[in-house]
Amino acid sequence: MRLDRFLVECGIGSRKEVKKIISAKEIKVNGSYDISAKDNIDEYSDVIEYNGERLEYKEFRYYIMNKKAGYITATEDTREATVMDLLPEWVIRKDLAPVGRLDKDTEGLLLLTNDGKLNHKLLSPKNHVDKTYYVEIENNISQEDILKLEEGVDIGNYITLPAKVEKISDTKIYLTIKEGKFHQVKKMLEAVNNKVNYLQRTTFAKLSLDGLALGEVKEVNLEDII
Repeated sequence: MRLDRFLVECGIGSRKEVKKIISAKEIKVNGSYDISAKDNIDEYSDVIEYNGERLEYKEFRYYIMNKKAGYITATEDTREATVMDLLPEWVIRKDLAPVGRLDKDTEGLLLLTNDGKLNHKLLSPKNHVDKTYYVEIENNISQEDILKLEEGVDIGNYITLPAKVEKISDTKIYLTIKEGKFHQVKKMLEAVNNKVNYLQRTTFAKLSLDGLALGEVKEVNLEDII
């Protein structure tokens, strides 16, 4: 791989920017500053340092976020703040995109990656990936309502797949679903004459918030996800 491409892939900057960084002697390869942007390097075995810190090459990167309310799940928007605005500086954003969608007013676990195949796999309806939500609702939930949610309810020309409900209190539940229709959790509660007052996704596939603070981001590995 060319050195300039490697630096771009590591999130250091654009091709034009990394050439300036190399010229400024901020990049060292195997202990030497005598390098060119066009030089070929082994991204796995060569030691490439940027201002004294070794750069680690990863073809695919995976980050989880405890999303705050008030941000839309998109890579960019001209009117609204997006989840990308919550990412800290150390996150490498090249080709990064959210997996699935959380509503603007919904908090909780959101996965972001540049691994398109994984994104497709996790969102494919045929794979039935579990997603658990902590839900605070307006009215007391009955056992009959719980059974309806677990068996599947009509959310508008679509009957949801069987779900799992764990009752915390009369107005608080954990709801686990295997699909991700638009506003699905809210519509499911509406189908049993209730209303969602607060919604937080707590798990997705093998991932969980596990103490991640609201707005916090951390990098994870593929084996942590599936």
